[in-house]
Amino acid sequence: MATTDYYELLGVSRDVSESDLKKAYRKLAVKYHPDKNPGDEAAEAKFKEISEAYDVLKDADKRAAYDRYGHAAFKQGGMGNPSGGMGGMGGHDPFDIFREAFGGGGGGGGGIFEEFFGGGGGGRGQAGGAAHGSDLRYDLEISLEEAAKGTEKEIRYRRPVECKKCTGSGAEPGSKKVTCPTCGGAGQVTSNRGFISFRQACPSCHGAGQSIDKPCGDCRGEGRVMDSSTVKVRIPAGVATGSKLRSAGKGEAGQMGGQAGDLYIIIHVKEHELFERHDNDLFCEVPIKFTLAALGGSIKVPTLFGKGSLKIPAGTQTGTTFRLRDQGIPYLRGNGKGDLLIRVQVEVPTKLKSDQKQKLEEYAEACGDPANPVSESFVEKAKKFFR
Repeated sequence: MATTDYYELLGVSRDVSESDLKKAYRKLAVKYHPDKNPGDEAAEAKFKEISEAYDVLKDADKRAAYDRYGHAAFKQGGMGNPSGGMGGMGGHDPFDIFREAFGGGGGGGGGIFEEFFGGGGGGRGQAGGAAHGSDLRYDLEISLEEAAKGTEKEIRYRRPVECKKCTGSGAEPGSKKVTCPTCGGAGQVTSNRGFISFRQACPSCHGAGQSIDKPCGDCRGEGRVMDSSTVKVRIPAGVATGSKLRSAGKGEAGQMGGQAGDLYIIIHVKEHELFERHDNDLFCEVPIKFTLAALGGSIKVPTLFGKGSLKIPAGTQTGTTFRLRDQGIPYLRGNGKGDLLIRVQVEVPTKLKSDQKQKLEEYAEACGDPANPVSESFVEKAKKFFR
């Protein structure tokens, strides 16, 4: 247990509100989180101290007991022991703050954050005091080509895994579980408020009715430790930004041998230098020579699956859009692909050689361009403005 005043640890006043208490804890938890301070034992110890303080102060009953009796309120056999015979960390999960901070939102590319998915995260009780591990989130950035063709990625991230020394039990090898001295094995305690009695889960054993005689030295009684994990993920063709893939059992290991959570991979597709994606269709602009636009012909155009051929009719105007069937993104569910939409931009030469300029002048004269520089249809529409 921490011996420093809990309010001082979190840098708040004794009359701090619940929301300000949570903000203060989030700030410190982010600063001292083991993922941000790998190998720093001092930071890890600080992280667990502030987690212990927050575990007490966020609970109205525990906070009232602490305000009245100080640390003595939570010594073994006291009004409620946050350590619960589990090496000082008790039932408070030090990763909860990150689920609150990032639950439902994406982070930057390649980062790993914990969050609940559909209420599936930590805290799902299991027999014997075990708790279901929380789901994790990993944001993965891929290229448009990879989204169109599908790919396989290997991702590396850190997560709480089952402690090898105690195999997740939280108990030092050879030790045993003992009846909780606070609740006498009932798993519940009764408190009286005037004429009314309230029954609630025991704050020492969290309803298990038992506590660990000697907590594991490696995991400090939690049954899990932080470690790096590697997972191969198959990404199907057709995924888009926001697509969610699930890897079962690759989330947090459960506490006290509980079932592991899942890993959710959130896809982010990078912008492409040539193509824009609109659902399953792709769009791009292709420049063509003005002679090709006038005379017609065929050109090679880029696609995500190689080169394609596009026929340009004679007299094509700039801004005309053509469609290449089945050259877009495959449908994630179902058969077929979207289309590739190509809008042509007619290029006008900015520099002409003397012979080229002469021939264009002859062409302009043959068309009557100097006398009538715009089309007759436009002139007819514009006449009403000059009456």
